[in-house]
Amino acid sequence: MNLPDLLDTLAKNSDRHLDDLVEWLKIPSISSDTSHRPQTAAAADWVAAKLKRAGLATELIPTEGHPMVFAETPAVPGAPVALVYGHYDVQPVEPIDQWHSPPFEPTVRNGNLYARGATDDKGQVLTHVQSVCDWLATGQPLPLQIKFLIEGEEEVGSENLERMLPSLRDRLACDCVVISDSSQYADGQPAITYGLRGIATYELEVNGPSQDLHSGSFGGAVMNPAIALCHLLSSMVDHEGRIQIEGFYDDVIELSQAERDAWAQLPQSDEAFAKAVGVSELFGEKGFTSDERRWARPTFDINGLQSGHQGEGVKTIIPATALGKFSFRLVANQDPVKLTAAIEHHLKQHAPVGIQFTLKPDHGAPGMLANPESQYAVAASQAIETAFGVAPVMIREGGSIPIVTRFQDVLGCDCLLMGWGLSDDNTHSPNEKFKIQDYHRGIAASAILWDELGKLSESK
Repeated sequence: MNLPDLLDTLAKNSDRHLDDLVEWLKIPSISSDTSHRPQTAAAADWVAAKLKRAGLATELIPTEGHPMVFAETPAVPGAPVALVYGHYDVQPVEPIDQWHSPPFEPTVRNGNLYARGATDDKGQVLTHVQSVCDWLATGQPLPLQIKFLIEGEEEVGSENLERMLPSLRDRLACDCVVISDSSQYADGQPAITYGLRGIATYELEVNGPSQDLHSGSFGGAVMNPAIALCHLLSSMVDHEGRIQIEGFYDDVIELSQAERDAWAQLPQSDEAFAKAVGVSELFGEKGFTSDERRWARPTFDINGLQSGHQGEGVKTIIPATALGKFSFRLVANQDPVKLTAAIEHHLKQHAPVGIQFTLKPDHGAPGMLANPESQYAVAASQAIETAFGVAPVMIREGGSIPIVTRFQDVLGCDCLLMGWGLSDDNTHSPNEKFKIQDYHRGIAASAILWDELGKLSESK
C-alpha cells in the first residue's frame, strides 16, 4: 500500500466519514433502557452492514442481552493479528433539559459534533472501521489480519461478553487488542494509555423502624436510618481522602519513580483543571499529584443518596429506610471480591445500634496495566505522531473498561489504548461531543497503525 495515497483518499472521504458518524449517532442505542432495545439492535445492524459491505466476514453473535458484532479480514500468514474492540451502546441522556441540542440529533458547533455516543464510543470505534473499509476499497490487501468485536453492553458492565469470552477465545485470538474509548492528555497532545483503574460498585440499604415516624414524637429515642447511612458512608474515608477500610491498601501497586518523574513533566495545571471542572480548589489524597490521584490511586465516591421526604416543602419524619450508592476505583492488583468482604466487615464494626443494613454488590472489575514499551506501543506511537504531528505521551486513565483485563487474561494479548477524545467531551453527561478534527485524525492514525503493525511481520 502506498500510504500517502491512502491518507489522501481518507482526506477526500472526510465528508462521507462524518455523514456516516451522524447517521449512526441518530440511533438511540441506550443499552440500559429496555424500551430502546429495538434501536440498540438497529445500531448493531448498522455497523455490521458497513463492515459486510466492505468485504469483511461479518456476523452478529447473539447474547442474553444485546448482540455483539464480529468481523474479520483474511488471515495474513506470519503477520500480527489485531483485534479492534469497541461498543455501540450509549449512556442514558438525562437530564434532558441540560442539552443544548437534542442528544440524538447530531449537531455541529464550534468544530465539535454534539450527540450522545459521539466520543463514547461510536465516534472513536468508527475511526478504525473507516480506516479498514477505505483501505479495502482501494483494492489493496491489508498487511495483517484485523478483527472487530463491537458489543452493545459496555455501558451496563459487559457481563455477557465476559461470560462468553472463554468460548470465543479461538475466534478472537490476536496479538494485540486496539481500543479507542479514552482521551488524549490534552487538546493537541495525544496519548497512549497503558493503565486503567478497576471498579467496584455497591448499594447500601439501611432499615430502621417499620414505617416513617414523627420526628417530634420519636426523635431522640430511635436511630434515624438516614443519619446511620451518612455515618457508615463517612466512616469509609477520612477528611484527607484516605480510605479507612482495613487492608484496603495492602495490594496497591505503588507508582514507580520513573512514572512519577515522567508525569511531572506533563503540562498539568491544577488551577486550570479546577476551573475546567467548576470547583474553587482541588482535593485528594495527600502526597500525590492530581494526575497520580486520578490515574493510579484508588478512590471512594458516593454516587447517590435516597431517603425520606423528596417532595416540595418540609416533612418532619424519621425515615424508615435510607439508600446509598457508592463505588471504588481500584488500581492493578486490587481484587473487587476481596474488597466486598472487607467492606462487610467494616460496616459491621461501624453500624449504629437499632438499624439493619444490606450491602448489595453490583459490578466490579480489576484494574489493568500494559507494557508501555512493547513493539505494539512503539508502532502506535509512530502512527499517532504521524497523524497528529505530535508524539503521544504515555499515561494511565482513571476510568474503567472492565473487559480489557479479561482480554489480557483470556486471550494472552497486549493492549493498545489509543484515545481520540478530550477530557471536556462531557462523556456520560449532557452535551457530549467529539472534536471533528480529532475524528479525522483518528481515522488517519488508525490506517497508519495497520501499516506500522504490518512491518512487524518479519519479527513475529
